[in-house]
Amino acid sequence: MRIATWNVNSLKARLEKVEWWLERAAPDVLLLQETKLSDDSAPLLPFSMAGYELLHHGEGRWNGVAIASRVGLSDVVTNFGDGPVRSTAAGAPVPGESGDFDPLSEARMVSALCGGVRVVSIYAPNGREVGSPFYAGKLAWFARLRRWLDETQDSGTPLVIGGDFNVAPADRDVWDPDAAHGGTHVSGPEREAFRSLLDWGLEDTWRERNPELRRFTWWDYRAGNFQRDEGMRIDHLLATAPVAARIVDVEVDREARKGKPVPSDHAPLFIDLDERGRLFDSGWSDAAARIADRVAARRAQGGA
Repeated sequence: MRIATWNVNSLKARLEKVEWWLERAAPDVLLLQETKLSDDSAPLLPFSMAGYELLHHGEGRWNGVAIASRVGLSDVVTNFGDGPVRSTAAGAPVPGESGDFDPLSEARMVSALCGGVRVVSIYAPNGREVGSPFYAGKLAWFARLRRWLDETQDSGTPLVIGGDFNVAPADRDVWDPDAAHGGTHVSGPEREAFRSLLDWGLEDTWRERNPELRRFTWWDYRAGNFQRDEGMRIDHLLATAPVAARIVDVEVDREARKGKPVPSDHAPLFIDLDERGRLFDSGWSDAAARIADRVAARRAQGGA
């Protein structure tokens, strides 16, 4: 069973890329974030034609999460069970413009049972700037996630939380800790919120199997950042022990961040349970040498 997560940065704009990746990687479950769609605009037919049920929880222009499954989909939970979210369809106020930012009223969490595993697709708030109301909202949202685990879940049962956490758990998860220091994604309280999830009974599946390896899941669109590997590991698949014990592989598909159709600024992360899924080249085998050459060339030209 292959479970993957991917922030697609607009499912409408990236649908062709997602269809390509479904064929390429054949995940059994794909957790999607930042779909930027309302539920009635979700592309159910293309997913159905590819063999997947699509569960979508959206609000319009912003946020949005989804689960695509070909191994069943039941017992749905949205927004931690706290009720409907606000609409950000065309014409609706932009959240935060009037000081009304509340990430708990946004489409950032959806969960279902798929193939005997409770999966949760999350899109954590960005936080924008340390000390801002958006940063406080981010920490409050993580506290709500932890409370949902405490009140409704059992760490002894199969559970995977995947998505864009907007947190780099340690300095080795950032291209340049000095450059990132003082900003969101790497602050102490954010990292403590992430560790709180691990303390509850979840495992950081990538880091547990790659204690020293530095690989990222997000690179800014700005020219050269991806080519120089100036990114962060902010997308994660966290699993309880019954799932973690079944993992035989975990990988980031770097190739999905390249080429056409136009890619997201995130790359898919996936885990394989019990046996390896469809084999393909994730693009890491010779990336290190290319990255080193590009960084050296830029420095020779007087770049940073």
